[in-house]
Amino acid sequence: MSELSFSSPVVAVLAFDRISPFHLSVPCLVFGEELQGVPRYDVRVCAAEPGRLRTSAGFDIVTRHELDTLEVADIIVVPSWRDPVERPPQRLLDALVAAKDRGALLVGLCLGAYVLAEAGLLAGRRATTHWAFAADFSARYPDVRFDPEVLYIEEDNLMTSAGTAAGLDCCLHIVRQHHGNGLANRVARRMVVSPHRQGGQAQFIEQPVPTAGPGLRLSDLLDWVRAHLEQRHTLDSLARRACVSRRTLSRQIRQLSGMTVGQWLLRERLSRAQQLLEGTDMSVEQVAATAGFGSTASMRLCFSRICGLPPGAWRMMYRG
Repeated sequence: MSELSFSSPVVAVLAFDRISPFHLSVPCLVFGEELQGVPRYDVRVCAAEPGRLRTSAGFDIVTRHELDTLEVADIIVVPSWRDPVERPPQRLLDALVAAKDRGALLVGLCLGAYVLAEAGLLAGRRATTHWAFAADFSARYPDVRFDPEVLYIEEDNLMTSAGTAAGLDCCLHIVRQHHGNGLANRVARRMVVSPHRQGGQAQFIEQPVPTAGPGLRLSDLLDWVRAHLEQRHTLDSLARRACVSRRTLSRQIRQLSGMTVGQWLLRERLSRAQQLLEGTDMSVEQVAATAGFGSTASMRLCFSRICGLPPGAWRMMYRG
């Protein structure tokens, strides 16, 4: 994640002819929210082409900013692209490369990943896009380490996401990284969307949320675990509670979240610990016990490995 301007980070959102209004609105809504206690993002919608821009919904838009906005932006969002077959203008591709070289965070939501890939920015890196275009994207850009199953991916100051609602998740993830869980959750609540979906969660589920056992849906089991994170949980204990086999429970959780049972549990413990560090005065030892890490040393190890900071430094960053 790049360092942001201290006063008001500039977010450039790229508009283009025949853009989907929904895709354009996603970063504008998330980054345009009033942020209590921190500098507000300076959102600037800029155009890839001159003049009035048609939308896919039958009305036109006019932007106040031009493509040179990319030269000063801290974050650049390509909210989609009108046609995967159409190569974006070379001027746009050059501007994206220059922005990446100077340290800006580049975000390709949905088919916006095609634009970043066409600029050569995703070569050798992990990326994703809408599941319906997985085969086409992989064939067009074989040098990209494409992952068709996740909601969003961040690597080397480049982020890509799956389609539609996953763009919200991706933008909220950026707010969370800059300002912590509490503020990101407030933004999500005002938008009436889920406050946090992990990037590794599966983006497309063929079937409804499966039943974990007689009269118990898998979602009910996971909610129960979240409410009892301080307890010790194993695959065996959870399978017994759900009245299913280990193999069945493992398959169902992977289908729902894109993770193993252990990975999902660790992420939930980590998320709970982050919330407690940011929003309470509990000691690090109390946080470790409440989140179910078993020991302070175990929590410190997980924080350092996954978040890049020890718990104490995490608290200072988001409360200081």
